[in-house]
Amino acid sequence: MSIDTPAHGYLDGQKIAAVDLAPLAFAGFAHFTAMQVRGGLVRGVDLHLDRLRTASTLLFGQAQPDERVRAYIGSAIAANAGDLSLTVTMFSRNGEFTSRGAADDPGVFISTSSPFSGPAGPLRLMPVTYDRPLAAIKHTGEMAKTHYLRQAVAQGYDDAAFIDNRGCISEGTIWNVAFWDGEAVVWPEADMLSGVTMQIIQRQLQKSGVPQRSQPIKAADVQHFSGAAVMNSWTPGVAVSALGDAQIPLSKRFIDLLHHAYGMEPALAF
Repeated sequence: MSIDTPAHGYLDGQKIAAVDLAPLAFAGFAHFTAMQVRGGLVRGVDLHLDRLRTASTLLFGQAQPDERVRAYIGSAIAANAGDLSLTVTMFSRNGEFTSRGAADDPGVFISTSSPFSGPAGPLRLMPVTYDRPLAAIKHTGEMAKTHYLRQAVAQGYDDAAFIDNRGCISEGTIWNVAFWDGEAVVWPEADMLSGVTMQIIQRQLQKSGVPQRSQPIKAADVQHFSGAAVMNSWTPGVAVSALGDAQIPLSKRFIDLLHHAYGMEPALAF
């Protein structure tokens, strides 16, 4: 369910006007993390901070201190009453196609908007052969994701799933993918983004003693599983009923397990 919330933007902790957003409109050399704020609290605070620090170090050679980033996020949350969707984008102040970044990179842009809990599902995914560049980083400017999403919808699917150059499933356009064999949660073994929601579920499953493993999964293998789901910052699990022509059983038990594991994660303040 989505509740209409005015959109706001914050640059390095200061609220900014729409005119100040112009330099960021095509800031493609950037990375981000997205989260849902409920009652001022967020699950996986440590994972979001780790993602921002690690990706900044890889892209810019340096990172903003966790304490500063945390203060910026906390300030943006405090300035907006109610539940929120919140995105933190780390960008190069010198922009794209420049030989070096600014000394004070990265800039920190925070945007807030209405909360969202994801689609109801189940989803039918169109398989697409595609290896996402710098897959371990949640980076901006990925037009291929939108392109393949729109191609999938045009062909009667709900979204797309990526198949790597080995013929194995990696991830969805904006989703991690998980499978259920009736006893264990099975994650694709591939170059992909380890989503915050995925990491939350993995560590809570481990704490609960629920079996899980990673393995290469061919597109043709999915019909042999007992269930499948996608997850991202919106939701810990939406059922997947098909990958291309391969039908996948719907498992309420699996979806409930993912949601329960996510719910076990403490929600904390920034």
